[in-house]
Amino acid sequence: MAEDNQTSALHFLDYWRVIRDRKEVILAVALLTIVTGTAYTVMMPKKYTAVTQLEVREDAMDVDPFYDRQVARMGYNPFFLMTQEKIMRSRPVLMEVIRRLNLQRVWGAELNEDKSPITPDLALQILSRSLRVEQDRDTVLMNIRVTTENDKRSAEIANEVANVYRDRRLNAKRREIQRAIDAISNEVRKQQERVEEAEAELQRIREERGISLIGHMGSGTGIRVEATRLNMLESERSAARVEMLVRKARLEQLENLKGTELMEAAAYIVQDSTLMAIRQQLIDSEVSLQLMLNTGVVGENHPDVLRLKGAVDELHRQLHSALEGLKAGLRADYEVALQKYNALDEELQAIKEIDIESEGTDYLPFYRAERNVQVQRDILTALRARVTQTGIEVEVPRTTVDIIEEAEPPQRPSSPLVVLNIFLSVVLGLLAGVGLAFFVEYLDVSIKTVDEVEKYLGLPVLAVIPQQSRPLTEAGQSSGQGEAYRSLRTSLALLAREGNQKIFAVLSGGVGEGKSTTLFNLAYVCAEQGSKVLIIDSDLRRPVQHKMVGLPNRVGMVNVLTGEMKPEDVVQETGVPNLWMMTSGRLRRGSMGIMNSPRLRAALDEVKDQYDYILLDSPPILGVTDAAILAGEVDGVLLVVQYRKYPKIISLRAKRMIENAGGHLMGSVLNNINIMRDDYYYYYHYTTKKYYGSTKHEHDDDATEV
Repeated sequence: MAEDNQTSALHFLDYWRVIRDRKEVILAVALLTIVTGTAYTVMMPKKYTAVTQLEVREDAMDVDPFYDRQVARMGYNPFFLMTQEKIMRSRPVLMEVIRRLNLQRVWGAELNEDKSPITPDLALQILSRSLRVEQDRDTVLMNIRVTTENDKRSAEIANEVANVYRDRRLNAKRREIQRAIDAISNEVRKQQERVEEAEAELQRIREERGISLIGHMGSGTGIRVEATRLNMLESERSAARVEMLVRKARLEQLENLKGTELMEAAAYIVQDSTLMAIRQQLIDSEVSLQLMLNTGVVGENHPDVLRLKGAVDELHRQLHSALEGLKAGLRADYEVALQKYNALDEELQAIKEIDIESEGTDYLPFYRAERNVQVQRDILTALRARVTQTGIEVEVPRTTVDIIEEAEPPQRPSSPLVVLNIFLSVVLGLLAGVGLAFFVEYLDVSIKTVDEVEKYLGLPVLAVIPQQSRPLTEAGQSSGQGEAYRSLRTSLALLAREGNQKIFAVLSGGVGEGKSTTLFNLAYVCAEQGSKVLIIDSDLRRPVQHKMVGLPNRVGMVNVLTGEMKPEDVVQETGVPNLWMMTSGRLRRGSMGIMNSPRLRAALDEVKDQYDYILLDSPPILGVTDAAILAGEVDGVLLVVQYRKYPKIISLRAKRMIENAGGHLMGSVLNNINIMRDDYYYYYHYTTKKYYGSTKHEHDDDATEV
C-alpha cells in the first residue's frame, strides 16, 4: 500500500514538474488568450435581451355550453409544446412580425449606406438569429427571447412575436371551424335530398302494396289496420276465455255440493234473489215448526203443525227445483261461453296466418323503406344539430394563448458579460497552456531526470551540474557550482582508485552539452585539493580551454601529434595552483586526421607519470572520429548529458560508440539542470547553498569575535 501511495505521489509530482518546467509556455498562452478574450469582449457590440412569457394551452373553449360542467383542460404535453415552439419560429409567423414592425426598412437604414430596405430573406435570417424560444421545465409556459443591439426594439419584437402567434392560433381555429360548418352544411343539403328520396320510395311502396296505417306514416307511430284488428280479436278472445273459465268454475262448484251445503252455497255463488227468498222462507218455516213442537202445547198431528210441515216440504221441493234449474242454466251459459271462445280463437288464428303471409310479401319492403326514412331523418337531424353546435362554438371565447408577462426594454445589456468572459478567458487560457505544455512534454524525448539516465543509458550519474555554470575561476570556489564539481571529483576519485586510473576523457554526444566547462571545473577542483592536474585540449577544431584561463593557443596538441614538439614543450602554467594545460594548437590545412592511436598513446605515456590526473577535452563523438580514438586510449570516459538538450537516442548512440571504440565508461554527468524547476535538484542546491552560507556566517562570526 505504501508503494502504491508513493507511486501515485510521484506521478503527481511528475505532472507538477511538467507544469513548472513549462510555466513560460503556460503563462504565454494564458496571457495571449486573456488579452485576446478581453479585447474581443471590449470590442463586442452591446446587445439587449427582452423576454415575453406566454401560457400555451391546447385548444379548448373557456366555457363549454353543451356540458353541465367545464371540461378540464389538458395537462402538460411536451410534444404539443415542442410543436408550438417550432410554429413560433416558423417563416409565416416571423414574416408577419417583419411586416407589422416594418423591419426590412428599419434594418435597411442601419445596414445599407443608401438606407434602402433589405430583402425579406435577409430580414428573416436576422430575426431568426436574434430569436430564441424556450419552454419552462414541466410547465406550459413559453419564453420568447429576442436579442438585438437596441433595447426597445428587442421588447417590441418579442411582444409582436407573441401577438402574431396568438392571433394565428385564434384565426386558425376560427377558419378550421368555419370550414367544418361549410362542409357540414353541404352534407345537410345532400342529406335532405336523401330523406326526400327515401320518403318518396316509402310512399311508392305503400301505394303499390295498398298498405293502410292508422296514425302518422313514416314517423314510426303508424299502425297497420290488420294489426289493430288482431289486437281487438286477441282482447275479445281473452275476455271470452275468462268468462268461460268463470262459468266453468261455478258449475263445477255447484255440481260437487249436495243437500244443505248446495242450498247454502248456491245462494252465495249465484246471488239469485228468488232462490234466496225460497231459502229464507224455508228457514223461517223450519224454525216455527221446531218452536211449536218444543213448547209441547200442540202435538205432531196438530193442524198447525201439519200445515207447517206441508209448507216446509213444499219449500224443499221448490228449492230443489230451483237448484236444478240453476245448474241447468249455468251449464247452458258455460256451453255458450265455450263456443264463443272457440269461435274467436279460430278466427284469430286464421287472421294471424293471413297477416303473416301479407307481412312477408307486402309489409316487409314497406318496413324497410320506413326504417330507411327514419335513419335518414335521424342523420339529417344530427347534422343540423352539429351545424348549430359548431356555430355556437365559433362565438364562445377561446383562450389558447395567454400573455403572462410582456417584454420590457432591458436596463442592462445581456452581452458581452465582461467578468464572465474574462474569467472564461483565464480558465481557457490556463487549460490551453497546460494542454500545450503537456503536448510539448510528450513530444520532448530528451533526458530530464537522473532516473532516466540510469534507466535508459544504464550509467551511474556521478554529478548533477546546475544551470548556467561558469568556470570556477569566475564563479568562485565557495559557490554551489563548486560543490557540484567537488562531488564529481569525489565520485571520480573513488572509481579511479580501484583501477589506479588517472587519464580521463570528457565526451558528449552532441555539440553544446557543456563538456568543456565540466572538464575545466573538474580539473580546477582536483587542483584545489592538491592534485597535479593536466588539461589537454583535444578538440582540435573548436578549442576553448585556453580561453578559460587566458592562455595563447599558438602551439599545443597539434604540434605534439605532428612530432614537431615534445609534450613538455607545449605544457603551460595556468596561474591556478597545481593546474597545467596543453592547449590544442593551431590546426593547419592538410593536417586533418593527425589524431591516431599510436601518437596519442605516446604523448600520454610521456606525461602520465608527471601528473595525478590528466583530463582530455574532446569534440562530440557523433560528429568527429577524434572522440572515438580518445575514448579508446584513455583510462576512463565521462559522458556529459545536457538536461533537455537532445533526444535520448543521441546519448544512447554516444554510449554505444564509446563502447564500440573500446572505451571504459565510468559514468555520466547530468549538466545544465534548472535547479528552480525540479524539486530534487532544488533541494540539493538549496542544501548546498545553505551549508556554504552557514559556513560563511560562522567565519564572519569568528572573525568578529577575534
